[in-house]
Amino acid sequence: MVTAEDIRLGQGSEPVADAKVRAAWLYYVEGLTQEQIAEALGLSRIKVIRTLAAARAEGIVKIRIDARSASQVGLERGLVTALGLREAVVVPTARDAASISALVGYAAGLWLSDMLRDNMSLAVGWGQTLHLALRGMQPRQIEAMSVVSLLGGLTHSRSINPSAVARRVADMFGAECFQLTAPVFVSSVEVRDALWREPTLRDLLGRARAADVALLSVGDLVQDSTLFREGLLPQSDLASLKAAGAVGDLLCHFIDAEGRPVDHPVNRRIMAVSPSELAGIGLVAIAAGGANKAPAIRAALRASAAKVLITDESAAEALLSRMGGQE
Repeated sequence: MVTAEDIRLGQGSEPVADAKVRAAWLYYVEGLTQEQIAEALGLSRIKVIRTLAAARAEGIVKIRIDARSASQVGLERGLVTALGLREAVVVPTARDAASISALVGYAAGLWLSDMLRDNMSLAVGWGQTLHLALRGMQPRQIEAMSVVSLLGGLTHSRSINPSAVARRVADMFGAECFQLTAPVFVSSVEVRDALWREPTLRDLLGRARAADVALLSVGDLVQDSTLFREGLLPQSDLASLKAAGAVGDLLCHFIDAEGRPVDHPVNRRIMAVSPSELAGIGLVAIAAGGANKAPAIRAALRASAAKVLITDESAAEALLSRMGGQE
């Protein structure tokens, strides 16, 4: 059930923003129907529907659901036991596979918001799921907080950029932001090694290794995964990566089913903190969903020693099935 306390309404100075805020209050808090809101605001019902949809999309309205179904609780307990986790968060399976990232990302944003405290350092990865996690985060001022991006950036991006994700998270909590100011993929191992010798990047690596919390996502080896969809890697690399034993990527490092980096040229020209360098981070969380990603999620858990998994029912069931049991 949604209550007034579960809804965060933003403020707007422009008339359109004001209309969104007023409509949101009337609909989500006062419980008016769309027809009643239309009459109250002098709008058509279609305009009210569009206004409410925009309020959700722009983050003016954030709905928090704290309850869990029996199925979710059972899967969470099963994952904690089977994978040796500290915590598991399982969201319902999406009706449409395209919505998996939105549901898992939203849950990851809520989880992270609850975790953060004053004086914390947060390390963040990237990908569609983490980009959508921004919708679930509850903005507030956190004293002496810092955010560290674990990957280099993109010189050309349509929507998702590692540096942009880190910056937006920092802005939500009034935090300092430390960026890995290099392309996420460089031309050669020599360029990569030379960049890592730069004092400022060495300092960033030290900050990343000492972070209190890290939130990461996982990519699998399909044409629509972020790296291939955004054109960072050519589709032709899919076959050779699979032949090398890769099941997915963590921080753009391609790993096999045991979480080990595969021997492939791509892995030698990545400007990103490697999975092995996450060992000193206080708490690592993986956010990823979809049954098809189960092998990549399991590999990422092994590679990162993550103790928190945020996923959906289909991935949870697939993971437990692969391990031979479920509570």
